[in-house]
Amino acid sequence: MDGCVARWMLISNLDNGKWKTLVLLPAHCSSRILLLKCTGSSHNLSQAMETSAIIRLRYEEMLFYAACVSNCWCVCLCVCVCLEGRVCRRGVGGGGGMRMGSSWRWQLSRAMRLALWWCRLCCPQRGGRGGGDKLWTRGRLSELWSYGKVLLKSLYFNSLNNSDTLLDCAFEPVYWIVDNVTRWFGVVFVCLVILLTTSVVAIVYLFVLPTIFSTYPVHWVVWHLCYGHWLLIMVVFHYYKAATTSPGQPPKDKIHIPSVSICKKCITPKPARTHHCSICNMCVLKMDHHCPWLNNCVGHFNHRYFFSFCLYMMLGCIYCSISSRDMFLEAYSAIESYYQTPPPAYTFRETTAHKSIVFLWVLTSSVAVALGGLTLWHAVLISRGETSVERHINRKETKRLKEKGKVFRNPYHHGKINNWKLLLGVEKKSHWVTRFLLPSSHLPCGDGIMWDSTVTRRDPMAI
Repeated sequence: MDGCVARWMLISNLDNGKWKTLVLLPAHCSSRILLLKCTGSSHNLSQAMETSAIIRLRYEEMLFYAACVSNCWCVCLCVCVCLEGRVCRRGVGGGGGMRMGSSWRWQLSRAMRLALWWCRLCCPQRGGRGGGDKLWTRGRLSELWSYGKVLLKSLYFNSLNNSDTLLDCAFEPVYWIVDNVTRWFGVVFVCLVILLTTSVVAIVYLFVLPTIFSTYPVHWVVWHLCYGHWLLIMVVFHYYKAATTSPGQPPKDKIHIPSVSICKKCITPKPARTHHCSICNMCVLKMDHHCPWLNNCVGHFNHRYFFSFCLYMMLGCIYCSISSRDMFLEAYSAIESYYQTPPPAYTFRETTAHKSIVFLWVLTSSVAVALGGLTLWHAVLISRGETSVERHINRKETKRLKEKGKVFRNPYHHGKINNWKLLLGVEKKSHWVTRFLLPSSHLPCGDGIMWDSTVTRRDPMAI
């Protein structure tokens, strides 16, 4: 079906009073508008999208000006919804049209209509009749007017409408800005991690290790060398793997995959535990969160690398903080003496060493505290068989079932030990050393699409 024909058929249906069965979903960071024709009166977005015929209309010529106008509409509508507490769902046909709860709300709606009418009539033409650039012709603006009517009616009158949908549409430009800023700043955060880690390693080699060599016995020196370099290797390896390994996404060429719902951003089947990342602009298998310090999503295939990096980085910061504690106290006292009269005669190397040791101790101590809390939180989530996203979902589901007198059970919780085995890929006892205490690039258990959603098992299982 031709795009223009389909577009006008849908709008014609709207004018005939049948638009109540249509819902408009703005495509996130896309040049398309999706018109979804619902079959039936479903109140569940996922079910409606699974039972619907999706018509994609190419919308590449849509002006950014039109997007701004549409989103201004959404903001105004959200203000009305928040104040009124509910969405007016009365039809347009017959007796007076759409009526708001009060006169000033009706005037607000009227003002939005007049604003779009002004956009339609007041923009000058360009290019003339002989072709050329016709982006600002009245024909294009008339088309913009039709799209605006679809947006307005779809937001007001559909069975799937609620305040969350309106807020999501209204703040779409804000989400777009945040997502793009985070995407670009992710490179800056990665460079910052590399720079700070390199500076800490350099300070340890230049100032901490020489002091250890001169003050500690031989066996302690050997222990410091082995333990410190083991932590350094583990941190570098797991950070590199976590940042460069794809978290995994549903295959596009595989049609028969077990899907729980359909992603409203990708318009593709979404397997269990899969969620859409607006920053990466893709669905991620077993998504935990988007980490700006990795400039990557944490998902099924790099979750182990992320947690191991956090764990070993925390241990490394604790090690540096404890090892340099006495040197920090001496350096801090020396820095305080800089302001005495007359100041002590320190050399440039001694002054640099004092400031570097203070920087090392403050940085590693603060990172150890912050990263320790993050690591502990993720350890709790792993023990429960949850991700950060599933934590919020399960909390809402627990509250909902509790009101009905029922108990929620996480179908992906197989017991604490088994949950750790599944994450780390431990299949036998020797794997605790070769796959957890040593660098390993083995794949996680499963493909991230099929999940064993049996009831909770507390007994250790062989995996």
